[in-house]
Amino acid sequence: MKMNLECPVPQFDFDHINLGHGSGGILTHKLLKSGVFDVLKNPMLDQQHDGAILDLHGKLAISTDSYVVSPIFFPGGNIGDLAIHGTVNDLAMCGASARYLTLSFILEEGLAIDEFKEVLMSIRRAADNCGIDIVTGDTKVVQKGKGDKIFINTTGVGVVHAHADIRHQRVGAGDVVILSGPIAAHGVAIMSLREGLEFETSVKSDTCSLKNPVLAMLDFLGKDVHFLRDATRGGLASVLNELSEITGLGIDIRQKDITIAEEVSGACEMLGLDPLYVANEGVFVAVVKAERADEALTILRAHDVCGAAAIIGHTTSEHRGKVVMQSKIGGSRVVNFLQGEQLPRIC
Repeated sequence: MKMNLECPVPQFDFDHINLGHGSGGILTHKLLKSGVFDVLKNPMLDQQHDGAILDLHGKLAISTDSYVVSPIFFPGGNIGDLAIHGTVNDLAMCGASARYLTLSFILEEGLAIDEFKEVLMSIRRAADNCGIDIVTGDTKVVQKGKGDKIFINTTGVGVVHAHADIRHQRVGAGDVVILSGPIAAHGVAIMSLREGLEFETSVKSDTCSLKNPVLAMLDFLGKDVHFLRDATRGGLASVLNELSEITGLGIDIRQKDITIAEEVSGACEMLGLDPLYVANEGVFVAVVKAERADEALTILRAHDVCGAAAIIGHTTSEHRGKVVMQSKIGGSRVVNFLQGEQLPRIC
């Protein structure tokens, strides 16, 4: 797809969303025609249909997600680019290259049109950077107080890499666990804006597309990449526990190899949070054949978003179903599933 990084600015002639913009009548038409269709323009969306006919060849992957993050703007991004990156990344974790996305908005009555405009522009920029087209969607408006400015739902379709075979059944004892970058930045960026959790920090969300480093790794390692998962809600600890439970294997990790930015670590300590459980939006876990681990690191580190990729541990036939972390001082502890919710509305 040809990149279009200079997209048109929406030309709305109203200041706020009202219930009429979700009625299906003239106001809905004006909302879509004067902004959404122009900003997200491509031949398929130009059909202005309730569906889309796609041209895809090969094995397909599909993923759907909803985004309700609060606040909708945060350091390093907003709900718009978060929605695009999140779905593109979910497909990448299947070993697939995202090609097409659907996009649905639930807008709250009273939403400032300038905020909607900023979200739209971020969506277009993120879609262009990811090389995808938004091909169909939907818009609904709910009464004031029945939503929270804007919720977004996306469904993505992509083509699975010819050499990918990403399944937990392929994970075996002795496989190497790789973490693609520093953890907990997204959660801390959100916390810095929440009422009662404000503190001075320059931490930015790590929201980004993971598509290119994953596909590059698959180009060289193919089926020696056994498992991929992005560490979003529940953080790194949840991904590892899910993997341990579903495979029946144990996982050994080393605290010293898990990168956490100093100010992120300090913020977590101040708030009484374990960064292992804090959400990420630009970090994933890869489980690869041990003999190929160093190659995987070299490939990942060639991409800016994975420049701090590191081997953090391995799978084992011991302590099955448990994740055990060796501390920096030499002791060890079991890393359990997240209990409850550390921070709601994170994505």
